[in-house]
Amino acid sequence: MKKYEAILFDLDGTLLPMDNDLFIKTYLGLLAKKMAPLGYEKELLISSLWKGTGAMFKNDGKQTNAEVFWQIFAAVFGERIREDIPKFDAFYENEFHQTAAITFPTALAQKAVDLAREKADKVILATSPVFPKVAVLSRLSWAKVSPDSFDWITTYENSTFCKPNPAYYTEIAEKMNLDPSRCLMIGNNAEEDVKPAKSVGMDTFLLTDFLICEGALPETPSGSFSDLIGFLGAL
Repeated sequence: MKKYEAILFDLDGTLLPMDNDLFIKTYLGLLAKKMAPLGYEKELLISSLWKGTGAMFKNDGKQTNAEVFWQIFAAVFGERIREDIPKFDAFYENEFHQTAAITFPTALAQKAVDLAREKADKVILATSPVFPKVAVLSRLSWAKVSPDSFDWITTYENSTFCKPNPAYYTEIAEKMNLDPSRCLMIGNNAEEDVKPAKSVGMDTFLLTDFLICEGALPETPSGSFSDLIGFLGAL
């Protein structure tokens, strides 16, 4: 029997090494430029996006994150905004790819995922579900990791909670019929990836290459991407 039922991976800063602040700045600039000709004023668009993201972080599980997000946008821009959802999705299929230039993809990402497949029954992409599926698939392409490597990918369409809410992890476990105590979560963010996953009983590994940690490091195995490869290989 394999040690783990599932191994979960974060995406941004983990499978896709990046400076998160630079990523957000670049992404928002491109989105505002794309949507300006459609009548979306830059500052209002960005402030509304942050408001919608905040609402997703507070989601109580009664609606998908996508439903929560677009309710906020509709309250600001009117119900007509829903007609433009395909245009936002088109951005993630096209202009969004320019953001890849400020990421640092590594061949070790696919290697880690392949190792996880050997060591666990299921492999899950546990990226914070504040983006549509099309945006997640775009970022996976930058990381040079195949989406077919995963049994489940969290997106704003299929999730009703967000990190760092522990319910995000229990929702994955329930949907995939997993025992959290037989799962391993791998991520670079102590507050979003490690602490809440540990709180529901999962094992964790903290990737330190692009570490995000507000306080003391949590007690968990940790290290660089090379260390992660060794850790997975030894399971």
